[in-house]
Amino acid sequence: MTAATVGSREKQSPESRVDLWLRLVMIWHVILGLGSLGGIAYVWAGADLADWVKILVSVALGLTAVASVVAVNDINGRKHRGRTISLAVNYLGFLVAFFGSLHLIGVFTGIDSLADSFLQGLPFLILVFAGFFIGTLTDRYQKPATQRALKQTSKAMMIVAGIAFLLAVGIHNGILVLLGKLTNPVILLLVVVTAVFGLMLWAMWRQPSAEAMHATNADNEMLSGYLFLSPNLLGFLFFFAGPLLLSLYVSFTNWDAFGTKDWVGLANYGRIVNIDVARLNTITQLASEAIDVTVYDELTRFELFGKSYIVGAQDKLFWLSLRNTLTFVLLSVPLSVIPALFLSNLLNSKIAGMKFFRAVYFLPSVAAVVGIALVWQWLFNATIGYINYFITVLVNFLNSLGGSFFDPQIRWLSDSNTALLAVVIVAAWQWMGFNTVLFLAGLQNIPRSLYEAATVDGANSWQQFWKVTLPLLAPTTFFVITTTTIQAMQIFEQVFILIPTNPAGPNNSTLTLVLYLYQKGFQRFEQGYASAIAWVLFVIIFGATLFQFQRQRASGSSYDA
Repeated sequence: MTAATVGSREKQSPESRVDLWLRLVMIWHVILGLGSLGGIAYVWAGADLADWVKILVSVALGLTAVASVVAVNDINGRKHRGRTISLAVNYLGFLVAFFGSLHLIGVFTGIDSLADSFLQGLPFLILVFAGFFIGTLTDRYQKPATQRALKQTSKAMMIVAGIAFLLAVGIHNGILVLLGKLTNPVILLLVVVTAVFGLMLWAMWRQPSAEAMHATNADNEMLSGYLFLSPNLLGFLFFFAGPLLLSLYVSFTNWDAFGTKDWVGLANYGRIVNIDVARLNTITQLASEAIDVTVYDELTRFELFGKSYIVGAQDKLFWLSLRNTLTFVLLSVPLSVIPALFLSNLLNSKIAGMKFFRAVYFLPSVAAVVGIALVWQWLFNATIGYINYFITVLVNFLNSLGGSFFDPQIRWLSDSNTALLAVVIVAAWQWMGFNTVLFLAGLQNIPRSLYEAATVDGANSWQQFWKVTLPLLAPTTFFVITTTTIQAMQIFEQVFILIPTNPAGPNNSTLTLVLYLYQKGFQRFEQGYASAIAWVLFVIIFGATLFQFQRQRASGSSYDA
């Protein structure tokens, strides 16, 4: 054998190894595709699963099979798309198999038992951090010998303390238990599949494989970007988009959270919006004489052009909760936005102590809702609350001056006329600080030169506010109003905690849409109907946001003109 032959084989060796790995990846995708098809057949043949679960699993397995076929074809043709698809399939498969194996092995439940012995290993954990701290001191010394000694001491200390910590918390016992569970064939197979997914993922991620698939720097940067985005993206899909789509499906069923889901189509939505308007002979006529009271409950009566009408609703509480929610929005949004706008202008001035006041006004926004609601519940107390106390003091003071005022002794949370107003006060007070910070950020982005030019033109402070501040603050105002409106539409915590015995309030005066949704879904277990209410609320919020967006765009166009 000549030296030239040996050299050529050495040059071909790396390429042949890459080809071998690519062939293994293609074989794996063939197995994965066939296994996915077999999984679909098993799901529909004998698996004891709900229909919606079968559909979801079948879609996932079907996409896996199709992706595997495309990946095999593209990898064989050395197209980079095949590498991208292979990486995505193996990455997702690795995560599913990895967390599935951890669940079957019992790692998540073992963490609870590990927490019981955590305090025993806490001193050694402190030594681990101490060793790390010693390692950070190396840059303070110039001598290489001292730096090496500190690095070695830090590394040895962290390793020994780490091993001692694991032994102290009983990790060795946990490992023995976990190894014992590997005797289960299902768990062992899942662990092996996890390892294969990881191996194939590594094989396609390697630089030689990337070069063989003609990957450019832009391709590698794209894959690295998606890798860093994947935790947030997968979290969004599994914990937001997935449940959102599931709730949409549930809204077309009569699911009670325990039994099977019977498809009822649009029946839930029909029940929500089903109302009847009938004419009355007189405004005091009995409802049973005008509407079918076995289907509809009387919602309201009104007179129009000298004629009387009655409105009946199949779900009266939904319309009452919608009325309360819209009333809450109309009151709380102006009360939390308009004062915040003027307060931000005051805090934007260069006066001593402004930083302190900015922090003070922002505190309610970062405080816990439960704590805030409990404090206000005490303030609203009709007998010992400070609000009524100060009203009494004010009335007595005015009467001492010759007035004849009556102390109302307002029963804030137990009177249907004031219960919703009390919730509005709490919410507006809490949201105003955050809105102030947003307005303040917008004000600081307005160039001071515009105010100087307006001053030269003779504009006073009020004219500068209307002609300079408000137009340039329009984007911030749009954002503040939109987010506050969405937040107001979803009001729940304040109502639920302020009136714990009856969150709906006297005569359902504080029954909001989200509270009604909660009662239907988690107290009466009408999950299907509650999901329909949630989607109706989504449509209302989306419509309100779209309307505000259109108004903002129209006003922006007028300012540009």
